[in-house]
Amino acid sequence: MQFQPMYDGGELLLPKIELSMTLNQSIGIITDLKRKQLLMSQLEKYSQYYIFRAGQGEYMRLTVEELITFLIKVTERNEPVATLMDYFSLKEERKVKIKNLSSSRRMYVTLLRVFFAHQPTLVLEEPYFYLEEQDRRQFKRILDDLSQEKQLLILTSNLEDAIISCDTIYRLNELGLHQLDIRDSEEDKQDVQEQDRTNITLQKIYTKRNDKVILFNPPEIDFIESVDGSILVHVDGENYSCALTLNELEQRLLNFGFFRCHRSYIVNLQKVREIITWTKNSYSLRLNISKDAVVPLSRSKLHELKTLLNI
Repeated sequence: MQFQPMYDGGELLLPKIELSMTLNQSIGIITDLKRKQLLMSQLEKYSQYYIFRAGQGEYMRLTVEELITFLIKVTERNEPVATLMDYFSLKEERKVKIKNLSSSRRMYVTLLRVFFAHQPTLVLEEPYFYLEEQDRRQFKRILDDLSQEKQLLILTSNLEDAIISCDTIYRLNELGLHQLDIRDSEEDKQDVQEQDRTNITLQKIYTKRNDKVILFNPPEIDFIESVDGSILVHVDGENYSCALTLNELEQRLLNFGFFRCHRSYIVNLQKVREIITWTKNSYSLRLNISKDAVVPLSRSKLHELKTLLNI
């Protein structure tokens, strides 16, 4: 799977990308709306990709059973309608018109079109975004089955949605495309404990979300804050919990251009765009990231920061 570079006003929005995909592999790309659209616009030119776009419409006047029957007919499938209705867990709604379903159930039924796709690669934009928990579980089961014979690429802006079905996850932003190191928490715990007993200088920052261990390269991190005793690592508009203290993080990140700008904040100086003066004794730092962010700057740290920045 290849993507050609694309620019907007001289800004590189989409770098040249080559993804090697195999059967039984589901890849997720976390990115913003514009980049998702650019990725799909390139893939839709090729017949081997089935593209499902977020918010895709459906035949509202059909019943659920009528829709499944129609999809079986146009795709020349051999399964009986009753068998698929049972597999999709839709027996109770089989006579209900799609327009009368709940919004989550309606989107779930629409997503079932991917089951009937003949293409070897399925590309789905935000498949879980509109789904409630039960519908998420059912659709995940279907995608898991499909992944046994097809390749899956999920485009989303939410890491949690990518984690649901993807075993390999990338983040695509202004820094390019880079893979996230994600492992199950229990499997990774012993490795982390072994690292903590040595004097190895870690090149990644260990965080956690939803029982998943997520390792970030220091340049990916925007800033770190302490909130009510919890340490949150902010990356591209999302935050992740961290078991390390601010003091420990400050020491580990010192050589990567990070600065303790406040007793509760550490900031990546490469992301700082502006020093804001609110009053004579009140300052903040505005960061140049995809989601505008401002972090406090202590008055006692102002001189030290200016020295670091040679201003």
